[in-house]
Parts: sequence; structure tokens; C-alpha cells
Amino acid sequence: MPPANQVLVIVPARDEVLSVERVVRSILGQAGLDVLVVDDMSGDDTAGAARRAGARVIRLPIHLGAWGAIQAGMRYALKHGYRIALTMDADGQHLVSDVELLLEPLRSDRTDVAIGACPQRGSASRRLAWRLFRGMTGLTLQDLTSGFRAYNHQAISLLASAKATLLDYQDIGVLLLLLRSNLRVVERQVTMCPREYGHSRVFDTWFAVTRYMLASTVLSVSRSMHGTTIKRMFLS
Repeated sequence: MPPANQVLVIVPARDEVLSVERVVRSILGQAGLDVLVVDDMSGDDTAGAARRAGARVIRLPIHLGAWGAIQAGMRYALKHGYRIALTMDADGQHLVSDVELLLEPLRSDRTDVAIGACPQRGSASRRLAWRLFRGMTGLTLQDLTSGFRAYNHQAISLLASAKATLLDYQDIGVLLLLLRSNLRVVERQVTMCPREYGHSRVFDTWFAVTRYMLASTVLSVSRSMHGTTIKRMFLS
């Protein structure tokens, strides 16, 4: 039997005990949506805080990273009959008041994926990286790293599949997979708040930044070569 509420909010979390409870209570109180917190092997009481706030919780036995945690949530949504999955960060950056902006175009079947975009939040170096990746991939989206997204059932099925399992991050690779599968993606301008606690796990050290840039560049080059191959086949 499908759930009474057709929307599941997936919140990947790792060591977010200081903010996750407030985030969950805000979603439940303001939006009235089901919340699943996927605890990515936290070393603190993130899972307990999420449960106390009223969320359903999955605790991963190994550290999978943000995308692995999100994919686990997608598979949960698929298994339990949810029609829409909406992802939000556990650090409080995303505002519950913007949730309906993402859900409305999916409910009216005007898109398959809606992204909450806030490109102005990025540093100069991050915006430069976005410009580079847009040039390499042909992506026209302005905010390539937003974790505030809504997916319909078709997109959930794709991202829960083995095709998406080997991705390291939720941005370039996921976006390319969606577009290669001819799914419709739109952006909606939203407001994002600065973190109150903790730090980004993708951009917190030079090693993490280098790893991210290398992985994203490989994906972008692969996309560029794929597009060139298709063009040559078409011209021949």
C-alpha cells in the first residue's frame, strides 16, 4: 500500500547532531512531510537526535559519502511507494519555506527534477569550477552542487539503480545521468543560509577539493567524448 504522504524528504547526515534535530522538526512542523535521515556512519548522536525529532532513520554500516547516503534513501523511497523524493542537507542551509517551489513543477508534471539553485552562494573559485564544468559538459544549469532537489518516480527509479551506484558525488555525475536519460531538469531560485555548525565535507581540505575536481573532470571529459562520438556517428 502506498504511503498516505507521497513525498519523502531524504536528509543525508554525518556528524550533524547540532543541527539535524532542528532541521527535522522544521520539515515536520512546516511542511508536514515524511522525513528519512540517512546516518552516514556518524561518530556522534546524529541518529538519536533525528529519531527524537520524529524522523525515520537508517544507519549505514559503512561510510558511503553524501551520494551513497542519498541513494540509500532513494531505494527506501522506491521500496515504500513514495512518488517524490526531496533531498535536503542536515546542516540547515535549505529553507523549508522553499520546499513547495520544488514540489509544484513535479506535481503538475512540468519536470522530472527540480533543483533549488543559489549560485551566488559559491566562492569565486567554485564559480570558476562551475564555468569550467559547464563548458566541458554542455550543462546549462547555474548551480551544479546544490543538494536541495526534488525527484519524481522516474528519476527516483533511475538514481536507485546500479547505473548510479559508482558515482562519488551528487552533482556532475547525477546531472549527466539524468540528462542522458532524457529526464527534464529545471532550476528554481531559492535562498540558502550559511552553516551554523561544522563545515563542507567536499571542500574542507585541499585533498578533498583535489579529489572532487579530479572525479568531476573525468566525468566531464567522458561526457565530452561521448558527445563527440555521437556527433561523428550522426555525420557519418
